[in-house]
Amino acid sequence: MGVTTRTTMVRKEDATLGSKDWFVVDADNQIVGRLANRIATVLMGKHKPDYTPHVDTGDYVVVLNAERIRFSGRPIFHPEIPYCTTKMERKTYDRYSGYPGGRKVSTAVEVWKKDARRILREAVRRMLPKSKLGRHMLDKLKLYVGCEHPHQAQQTKDFPDYV
Repeated sequence: MGVTTRTTMVRKEDATLGSKDWFVVDADNQIVGRLANRIATVLMGKHKPDYTPHVDTGDYVVVLNAERIRFSGRPIFHPEIPYCTTKMERKTYDRYSGYPGGRKVSTAVEVWKKDARRILREAVRRMLPKSKLGRHMLDKLKLYVGCEHPHQAQQTKDFPDYV
């Protein structure tokens, strides 16, 4: 007979016993979708050999310079936004108040002016599972405007290149 291989499935209790790593990534001049994909992979834990879909095995991610992300597309001049492109003017974000006719549409430029961190948070949120587990994973994402963050005590590491 052949050799059987066993698939290890991590339980929730075992996943919390292991220490979670803290990674720091600089979002300066990074494309939103590509960076969000790498961040979502680390938040879910897909970069680890013991990844289990129904258990949170992911790590924490600290993003610096969240206001300096960019979209792909032809660069255009904007007095406030450092890396403004034509796609930023076309990309829209919807919000719903819950009332009939309560849909509000705003462009990425308007969202950036109000809160620049929301663009990257929304991109990552849409790549995570749509459940309680996905909301818990999103809580492990820490976004900051500027180069400073209050998580030095967690012994942060540089973001892995293999993700």
